[in-house]
Amino acid sequence: MRRQFYFLLATLLLGVSIGKAQIYNLDELRRKPDSNSLKVDRPALNIRPVTLPVSALDLQVIYWRHWSSFGVNANQASFSDNWQSGGVNSISVGALISHKSDYTRNNTNFVTELNLQYGKMKNRDQLPRKNNDRIFWDNKLSLKVATYWSLFTSLTFESQFDVGYNYATSSTGRDSIANVKSNFMAPGYLTESFGLEYKPDNTFSLRIGTGTARQTFVWDDSVAPTATDGSRYGVEPGRRFRNDLAFQLTANLDRNIGQNLNLKSRYNMFANYEELGDPAHRLDATLIASVTRLINVTLTGILVYDSRQHTDIQTSQTLALGLLFKIPR
Repeated sequence: MRRQFYFLLATLLLGVSIGKAQIYNLDELRRKPDSNSLKVDRPALNIRPVTLPVSALDLQVIYWRHWSSFGVNANQASFSDNWQSGGVNSISVGALISHKSDYTRNNTNFVTELNLQYGKMKNRDQLPRKNNDRIFWDNKLSLKVATYWSLFTSLTFESQFDVGYNYATSSTGRDSIANVKSNFMAPGYLTESFGLEYKPDNTFSLRIGTGTARQTFVWDDSVAPTATDGSRYGVEPGRRFRNDLAFQLTANLDRNIGQNLNLKSRYNMFANYEELGDPAHRLDATLIASVTRLINVTLTGILVYDSRQHTDIQTSQTLALGLLFKIPR
């Protein structure tokens, strides 16, 4: 019995000693986890620039950008003969085509913009009338001389497609044409301008045309006089052409003011150096709300003051629902 007891006691003491040794060894490893790690040699980092000729990259730089849009809108209303609330049967149709191209290379920029609009309406018991008619073509070449400033030269053409009439009502109540008040190239405007352009971003620009010349054309002799002296749009009686030297300001804005809302406007002031106290003003503003990718609502407003056309301010406003297709989409 004693031998068995001493054997068990010796075995127990040996196990405790081995356990303490293992605990000690684990503690040492915890305190020095990398004591036996292998040394890794890291190669030195060496970065050298590599220069490749542009021809080797096989890249094609596109300096031109193009945007186009085509739109159609229509409005129609009809009433039965016994409709007691009042109303006139009517229909109107309008179309627009616009295109813009932009060429930018280094500090040189060329922009050409074309805007064509035409619309007509017909009310019951009345002759057809225009509700929109414009030809506008603007070309501008600029050279950047500072961060936001450029020297520019521009060429702009403005006229209309169709004849514009003054209407009268006869004693029998019938609609009739009184006279012709405008036509294609009656008037027509060709404007050349040179000066400075301020452009802080791609949505706004201001042209200051210190050297501006404008030619006014009236090629239709049937156009009625617009002033008491018999002149037509500033062109003297018996003549078809007039040239003016002037100071011109042109401001352009094309900005998205919402997720599906775009505001585009253009303001032009033309001050003849011989008549600086009576400049001509024109403001065009278009607000487009996109309903879908094709359907949109367009609100357009135009304000014109030109004493050679009329002594009062002229205004125009249209609201239309139509289709507008853009390229690129």
